[in-house]
Amino acid sequence: MHKCEIRYASYYTIIFEQNFFYSMQKILVTGGTGFIGSHTVVALIEAGFEATIIDDLSNSRLEVLDGIEKITGTKPDFYKLNLNSKEEVYDFFNRFPYFDGVIHFAALKAVGESVEKPLEYYSNNLGSLINLLENIKLKRLKNLVFSSSCTVYGQPDQLPVTENFPIKKAESPYGNTKIISEQIIEDLCKQKKLNSISLRYFNPIGAHPSALIGELPIGPPNNLIPVVTQTAIGKRDKVIVFGDDYPTVDGSCIRDYIHVTDLANAHVIALQRMVAGKQRTNYEVFNIGTGTGYSVLNVINTFEKVSGVKLNYEIGPRRQGDVVQIYADTSFANEELGWKATEDLESMVSSAWEWEQNIPKLFPNNSI
Repeated sequence: MHKCEIRYASYYTIIFEQNFFYSMQKILVTGGTGFIGSHTVVALIEAGFEATIIDDLSNSRLEVLDGIEKITGTKPDFYKLNLNSKEEVYDFFNRFPYFDGVIHFAALKAVGESVEKPLEYYSNNLGSLINLLENIKLKRLKNLVFSSSCTVYGQPDQLPVTENFPIKKAESPYGNTKIISEQIIEDLCKQKKLNSISLRYFNPIGAHPSALIGELPIGPPNNLIPVVTQTAIGKRDKVIVFGDDYPTVDGSCIRDYIHVTDLANAHVIALQRMVAGKQRTNYEVFNIGTGTGYSVLNVINTFEKVSGVKLNYEIGPRRQGDVVQIYADTSFANEELGWKATEDLESMVSSAWEWEQNIPKLFPNNSI
């Protein structure tokens, strides 16, 4: 081979390697076997990223990895790790010092439970974040997507909620951990050593259209939809609606429900925005919702219509920590982030029901 041919061959090899490296950027996903995390891992793989998951499996199951592999054809690397252990986190980042981005989901997340166990929530949610950020800073990693929540707005004075609304006193310890976490991340970003986007999302429900992954609570569920689907399939006796005397159209609380696949895509788009250097500031926040509020009773009625199953439900007392109603103004996320929800409520509850019916096939030897 002539020297010029060797030069050109080397050139094209370099170009191929550069393109391959770009298409396979490495992303660390904490809590990646959880409900939102697993769907985001699927979205990352389908977008050409290489995902690595760390999770302590305290509220998820290892078999979720099989569902991810069946959907994508790829089984992501997984490491069981307690983010509240300084030693475990430090050791992990010493073994794997480089990632193009980190998506942080891992946290306790039940409003009612946080009221009963405030110290557990503060210790877990803030301690794990600080351990993660210390190692991100130590290894000079640049891009972080944080799983935040509309709960930072508390009980808003008006609707819909925009990103410019003031952060209000939290209605629960869970909500307060999200407020404090955002403040910690923003303070670190002020040092100009980190880029971060906090996604304040509303109420994720639904499941992947394959029905191979979905919401899989360990123990009694805290969220509405798994309570509904478990009641419909006979795992639970009834659904309790926490209050029907709120100042809403039917007396039940109103929420902005968003399909989990739409939410997962928002994380990928936020990550791509940072990797491409398109942030306007190195700390940004976006509301991730549909912009439509649905009452709890509306969700129940929609589920009955879609599934053909009549639900046994009863009205119970109000639950401490619940806000009356909240839904998003999503225009900033639509226009600036370039993301928009595509699924409606019927699609959300239908996919959740398909997932619930598929669980016994996926876990035949386990009671869930």
